[in-house]
Amino acid sequence: MEDFTGQNVLITGATRGIGKAIAENFIHMGAFVIGVYSGNAEGAEKFSRDNQNYAEQFRLYPCDISQEQAVVALFADLQKDYAKLDVLVNNAGIRQDAVVALMDTGKWQKVLDVNLTGSFLMSKHAVLFMMQNKYGRIINITSPVARLGFTGQANYAASKAGQIALTKTLAKEVAKKKITVNCVSPGFIATDFLNGLSNDQITEYKKLVPMRRFGSVQEVADAVIFLAGKKASYITGTTLDVTGGL
Repeated sequence: MEDFTGQNVLITGATRGIGKAIAENFIHMGAFVIGVYSGNAEGAEKFSRDNQNYAEQFRLYPCDISQEQAVVALFADLQKDYAKLDVLVNNAGIRQDAVVALMDTGKWQKVLDVNLTGSFLMSKHAVLFMMQNKYGRIINITSPVARLGFTGQANYAASKAGQIALTKTLAKEVAKKKITVNCVSPGFIATDFLNGLSNDQITEYKKLVPMRRFGSVQEVADAVIFLAGKKASYITGTTLDVTGGL
């Protein structure tokens, strides 16, 4: 088991679903978790209640990661409060589905702003922070939709494909600084992120998965923990699929 004692781990979308599972795993392995959430105060309060026995091992920050000034302000606070940043997990993401012919520009732009621009902004400032200590792990949560393309998800697919391209490029730029950059690509995972799907869609999507089931948040968290650990020190610029064979 990896030991993250003494490490500071920054996670976006940390209070729900996959992000919550990732955050809790890091906490249980000794890390101090800096959890970022957008506007769901209720979710943040529930996370705090669920992890009250570990209250000294995490702190939650509200931040709209799609807005540059908000991210700049966040990192200004972090650099005052913490001596270093060891791990960044860009997990925050949204879906606003519509077929291309009927998708308004607002839906297209909002998904790219949060999923892709948010990953860019967080990574940009995290790299500058990590370089001070000459060590870091950045993990972007992408999606197999980036390579498969699903009807009604052009904006989501484009944002996730962009994350992979960002990962590959940034990995080359920071390799000499002992910073690795990778993706974890969860397939269909049993979270409220699937709430917008009908029962028929869920049945059809399960048929697409060779294992014939949706994955768990723990299975995704395990992959993130691996890439964030020291045993993954020679892995960078790649994508680890957690898809059941999708």
